[in-house]
Amino acid sequence: MGKKKKKHGSNLIASNRKARHDYTILDTYEAGIVLVGTEIKSLREGKASLVEAFATIDNGEVWLRNLHIPEYSMGSWTNHSPRRHRKLLLHRGEIDSLEGKVRDGNKTLVPLSLYLKDGRVKVELGLAQGKQDWDKRQSIKRRTEEREIVREMGRKIKGINA
Repeated sequence: MGKKKKKHGSNLIASNRKARHDYTILDTYEAGIVLVGTEIKSLREGKASLVEAFATIDNGEVWLRNLHIPEYSMGSWTNHSPRRHRKLLLHRGEIDSLEGKVRDGNKTLVPLSLYLKDGRVKVELGLAQGKQDWDKRQSIKRRTEEREIVREMGRKIKGINA
């Protein structure tokens, strides 16, 4: 994603738009991410992909897997591996709570967006439950109906003012 968009006063680097289509987001968390020097330089250029990314909890630590940060173009032998596992920084209470929720049911941790906030890279992590095909169709139908209602209300208001 080449463009940077504003998100709550932050620079959006990448977003996972498909996550909200494939999952029902139950709760969101903001987490820091441990990066090496060439990764942050590549992210500041606006290069990252969250398409296949997911988070796991191993030994009381949260890890972001399959996040693709391409190698820094100006880097040398110090370049990073594009798909390495990256540690997420959350409070102990949040990690314990997430671990219980993920272990109890069919829930997963999905990164929703990656952005710069006060010079630091943050990940918006969603506690998500997978949608079935009929759930996805229902969501699309509901969005379409809401769009139609707004469109009709606009026509009625213009008809009254005209």
